[in-house]
Amino acid sequence: MNGVHVLPLQGIPEVRPGDDLAVLVGDAVERAGGLEEGDVLVVSQKVVSKAEGRVEQSGDYLGAVLREARAIRRRRGEFVIADTEHGFVCASAGVDRSNTLGDGWLVLLPRDPDASAAALRDALAARFGIAPAVVVSDSFGRAWRQGTTDVAIGVAGMRPLLDLRGTHDARGYELSSTVIAVADELAGAAELVLGKAAGVPAALVRGYRVPAGDGSARELVMPPERDLFP
Repeated sequence: MNGVHVLPLQGIPEVRPGDDLAVLVGDAVERAGGLEEGDVLVVSQKVVSKAEGRVEQSGDYLGAVLREARAIRRRRGEFVIADTEHGFVCASAGVDRSNTLGDGWLVLLPRDPDASAAALRDALAARFGIAPAVVVSDSFGRAWRQGTTDVAIGVAGMRPLLDLRGTHDARGYELSSTVIAVADELAGAAELVLGKAAGVPAALVRGYRVPAGDGSARELVMPPERDLFP
């Protein structure tokens, strides 16, 4: 099979606190024909958070947002752009009221999305004998661009950035600043078959050779010394 293919993992039931997400995802992988070497599993943050119990029933949405925020960048009423404890800059500090357990429930970001990705990777490796790279994805807005797209907030089994500095383009020009956010690109590709209303919280990306190594999604965060818009 040539090219890059994105395979939705169907049949994962509604995830609730305490569920073994690795078993649920593993069962869906089996239904899809199993793993292949080089596969990347992309799983939505929402089901990771639910399985890990990062949910709460509260009528104080803004209070939860302010509690989860490490710092506030901008605020307009209930609309808040904040830094999370992970270092991410996002709306509502990642607190979400959609696709929750029911009315009045909130879903918070995982405490350590990289560790969540690593745990899934280890469990799937034990079950299938193949350790896929894993990306935990979430929908983020972007400055100066309309709409949201999924990005990586947790990774395991891959480097999240492809550093092309020092290599040469087709004309022989040496690249001096090109670093590609491949983990974000994988998350965005998987989102095409996931979708908030589709009930498919995970997908396999097959045919892409991820950067070897093991890194953290925090590498995708702009370092303070390069942040022109603090």
